[in-house]
Amino acid sequence: MLRMSRQSIKAGVRGERVSVSLYYMRTTEMEGFQTPAPMSRSPDPPEAADPRQLRRIIAEDAHWFLNTVPSLSNLCLQSIVSNFEDFVQERLSTSMPLHVTANLIHDGVYWKRCCEKWGGIRDLTHYGNSWKRMFFEKHMENMIELFIPDVTVPNTFVEMVPLCKDYIKRLNISQLLPPVTEPQKEEEEYGSELVIENEDGPSMDHFDFNIMLDKLTNLEELQVVYRVKQCGLNFECKMFEMTDRDYFEDSKAQSKPHGGYKVPAAVKYLLDHPSLRELDLSHNLIGDKGARAIGKLLNRSSLETLNLCDNNIGGPGAKALAHALSMNSTLLSLNLRLNRLRDEGGQAIGKALLNNNTLLLLHLGANEVTWPSAIALSKVLVQRSTLKSLNLSCNNLGVDGGKALEEAMSNNSSLTECDIRLTEVEEQSASFVNQVVWTNQSLEQRRHARESKTKKTSTAVY
Repeated sequence: MLRMSRQSIKAGVRGERVSVSLYYMRTTEMEGFQTPAPMSRSPDPPEAADPRQLRRIIAEDAHWFLNTVPSLSNLCLQSIVSNFEDFVQERLSTSMPLHVTANLIHDGVYWKRCCEKWGGIRDLTHYGNSWKRMFFEKHMENMIELFIPDVTVPNTFVEMVPLCKDYIKRLNISQLLPPVTEPQKEEEEYGSELVIENEDGPSMDHFDFNIMLDKLTNLEELQVVYRVKQCGLNFECKMFEMTDRDYFEDSKAQSKPHGGYKVPAAVKYLLDHPSLRELDLSHNLIGDKGARAIGKLLNRSSLETLNLCDNNIGGPGAKALAHALSMNSTLLSLNLRLNRLRDEGGQAIGKALLNNNTLLLLHLGANEVTWPSAIALSKVLVQRSTLKSLNLSCNNLGVDGGKALEEAMSNNSSLTECDIRLTEVEEQSASFVNQVVWTNQSLEQRRHARESKTKKTSTAVY
């Protein structure tokens, strides 16, 4: 509000300097609104007061400040990325360093182009429909397969793991290169040839998975083949062997152990393992000694799937496994195909299953078991309803074994798979067993349909 005296007005008309008294609103800050204070006339203000010092600006947002405004260039880049991402990814160079692109470029056309550089594009569904995952898994596989001990710098893996650890779930290593062997020097001394060898030797025999395996936190599956592809005339048997040092290093890295005499030492690293669910030792020669070690592992782990196919396991080893099986509460699948259990092992496993409530699948194909083992397993089919799949193919069960299974199946409604091909069982017994299996399969399908329908109804109600 502006007030001027008559004298001031007259002075202004005469062109003289006029002092103006400016009264302004004094604000009181109370919970987001302003209360005007009563105005009163004050004496003449000091001359030449700066009007900017008499103003006060209160922002609506107390946390707002000028630095929060993004630059125009950033806004433009964000707009381009959000609206033209595919256009940009189609034109970015695939030779850009991974430490720039790994966490900056989302899964899409760019990573597809990176994969196409290798050729031979695989089924994308095996990689969760993710081009980025395919690229990083393939890239890590290539790095490991081309690793040369004491030549390749291990730090390259240390630098790579943080960039790709979120995308790698499966690694399939198809070769591991051995150290470079230098030509042996030969010297003649007193007419004999002396071979001078490197006393120190290489620091590792193949790639050491301890370098990076514990850092790949999302890794679910690891397959490793010890061999050298396309070795040609440079072939040596040791190129296709897993050394003792490899074995102990891989055991520490929680990899798959091999070999009968090596299995007990490997089990030591696997006992009480918090996440071990599947163990595949198929087509090795672990023998009875290895089977005893696996028996100890069964009750000190949470194994759900165990494959011991073709391992030269006999009766004593089967007994050790049966003893562990009678106390186990986690194993769902046991494959003992192509061993030498005979009736000593077959009967032991049958008796153990009478105390087991979890095993769903049992494969005893080609184990030289006969009718006593069939009778022992028939008791399981009558007294237990847990087992869903039983394979006794390629064993000489004979007429008595077939009749025992026939009688047992007449009182069983849970077994949905039973393979008794090539077992010398009478055709009538085999036909009856197959008929009961088909009936159980139909009952199982109906049960699943009812459960699915009930589940959908419950979901609709909620």
